[in-house]
Amino acid sequence: MTKDNFFTTEEQTQITDLYKQLYTVSKDVLLPNDDQKVRFYIREAIEKGLLQRDTFNLNPIINDCETALIVAEEIGMNRPSILGVMLSGVVLSGAASVDEIKADFGEDVANILHGMLRIRDLYAKSATVESENFRSLLVTFAEDLRVILIMIANRVLIMRKIKDTPYVEAQQKVSMEAAYLYAPLAHKLGLYKLKSELEDLSLKYLEHDAYYHIKEKLNETKRSRDAYIERFIKPIDEKLRDAGLKFHMKGRTKSIHSIWQKMKKQQVDIDGVYDLFAIRIILDSKPEKEKQDCWQVFSIITDMYQSNPKRMRDWLSVPKSNGYESLHITVLGPDKKWVEVQIRTERMDDIAEHGLAAHWRYKGIKSGQSGIEEWLANVRGALETNDDMQLMDQFRMDLAEDEVFVFTPKGDLFKLPAGATVLDFAYTIHTKVGNSCVGAKIGNKNVTIRQKLQSGDQVEILTNVNQTPKQDWLNIVQTSKARNKIRQSLKEMESKQALLAKEELERKMKNKKLDYEEPVLMHTMTKLGYRVVTDFYAALADGKLDMNSVLEAYSQQQLHDHGKASPQTPLRGEGPSADQFVLQDNVSPRGGLDGSDVVVIDQDLKGLDFQMARCCQPVYGDDVFGFVTSGGGIKIHRSNCPNAPQLRARFGYRIVKARWAGKRGSQYPITLRIIGNDDLGIVNNITSIITKEGILLRSISIDSHDGLFSGTLTVMLDDTSRLQQLLKKIKTVKGVKNVSRN
Repeated sequence: MTKDNFFTTEEQTQITDLYKQLYTVSKDVLLPNDDQKVRFYIREAIEKGLLQRDTFNLNPIINDCETALIVAEEIGMNRPSILGVMLSGVVLSGAASVDEIKADFGEDVANILHGMLRIRDLYAKSATVESENFRSLLVTFAEDLRVILIMIANRVLIMRKIKDTPYVEAQQKVSMEAAYLYAPLAHKLGLYKLKSELEDLSLKYLEHDAYYHIKEKLNETKRSRDAYIERFIKPIDEKLRDAGLKFHMKGRTKSIHSIWQKMKKQQVDIDGVYDLFAIRIILDSKPEKEKQDCWQVFSIITDMYQSNPKRMRDWLSVPKSNGYESLHITVLGPDKKWVEVQIRTERMDDIAEHGLAAHWRYKGIKSGQSGIEEWLANVRGALETNDDMQLMDQFRMDLAEDEVFVFTPKGDLFKLPAGATVLDFAYTIHTKVGNSCVGAKIGNKNVTIRQKLQSGDQVEILTNVNQTPKQDWLNIVQTSKARNKIRQSLKEMESKQALLAKEELERKMKNKKLDYEEPVLMHTMTKLGYRVVTDFYAALADGKLDMNSVLEAYSQQQLHDHGKASPQTPLRGEGPSADQFVLQDNVSPRGGLDGSDVVVIDQDLKGLDFQMARCCQPVYGDDVFGFVTSGGGIKIHRSNCPNAPQLRARFGYRIVKARWAGKRGSQYPITLRIIGNDDLGIVNNITSIITKEGILLRSISIDSHDGLFSGTLTVMLDDTSRLQQLLKKIKTVKGVKNVSRN
């Protein structure tokens, strides 16, 4: 593509106008020759035919100009970022090197372009970007925060321009990335307008019908909604003015994306979302009177309208850790509609609007994502200084010192602790892959299982069917998961080898016409210095004990035992012979294993170590089975335990039948999950039923969100019949939507 046909007639007019706009916006920050040098590089790239239109057939130079305008006007970035955007197509296409750009424009611009090259390589490796891991790796690879801001700006531009594109599949992919990757980053960076735009446009392209359904409903109700807001705030306005307060109020309708999320969560239509808008009261207060004025407004409003104490949020007395201060109350306005009111001062509003962003944390982010959140916390403040060197010093990335991110050949992304090896990664993928791992390929280079991984490595695990875990592997791996899997595999191998050794010993006894007698073998084992059966068979399996020597010792012990044995008088220390026992039923009243190897569950049981599994909390009356643990005890599981299929598939030889004794045992903890309307008194009604039934409530955890509550109750019960009775009674409580056993 040559310079003459690179731009269509319409695009030629467009690029001229864009250059003018960009120059007007950035002339104060650009150096005298910047514009001329940028045009030279772009012309060179066009004439070499290296610049290509993107998936949506959009002109790359026009895209870069429009992105630069967003970067300059809507984000407020300056020279290095603007030039980085304008030269990105030139460098990414290979028309110029980062070193050439550094020589002509300086190190700042070169660093931004270096980060963009790294991000391009990252995208080439990964097919899965909709994850927190990829977001972390994206920020790590960018190295310079401004690269992330530029990418957000570019994604906003693309989303604005693909409304009517015929390339639907590409539109869907770009929209998914905008929703999962760029909108959360934009919000954490304080770019709320761009964040909302990304979310709404993503919803528009991904959930077309839902988007327009909400939009039409909002348009239909706008006049009545505005009238309601006016009716709600008018008496408040009068009261606040009478109190001598200086303030201004504004009503804001939630974004379409936010409304859609509430509709899905609450499983209602838009008419069922009661908090479509909120009222914000912003006070002009002196620093020493801020809290006093806010609480005065709170008092005035709650005197006028009934408040919902459960939905009050006091971030005034104790501000959030990120500095957010505000009072949030929900009151019952005219026509019995709930309205959220936010009370804050100009200073508090400024902090909230400039990226310290309590709004994002209490709505969207779970705890534990500390690294990136700390790194992004004060971005807006640094941007507003317009000091690029300060920005570089503050945000040059060294984020994930304690983590590495690696890819599979298919592009799946995994996070591991720093220092993790190839063997750790193999066990992260699957236990079978780890057990048979012999090495890996990283960048077409063969490496050993000991090789430590670096962020961005694309790792292909090499396996061999003859490979088995070794004891020294425990010194190679860094993750507890891999270490536990290795120990488990070693124990299983030891058990299997011991079983094979036992079978071989019995087979050779049969060949030598020796009768297998358990007491004789126990005496033989003791004389050979072994007190534990598994150790004895393990020694046979490892070759520490010679099989023929054991057979000879057994034969001599058998002769010795039989030579001393008398039908009338058993040997000292031995038990009576079997004919002295009276035949009884299979099930002993004391419980245990009956003749069919069935565990009979009885709390009075002696001599058998068993426990109820915590994962499914069995109770008397449940259909159950036993699982023999590596320590020799037995865990009792419900037959429909979520772990049952895996246990049966992998450890079928350790499954034993189990049933309850004929009487109820002790009480067992059972966890119930409850969902219902967040009505006043509903939790008290539920706990009252439990108390009246004479049931012990061990713990309760309730969380409230948007008119609904969900939580768990742990109660002590002795059988399933009482459980069913309790479930039925709780379901009768008004407002309870669902209650089930966890």
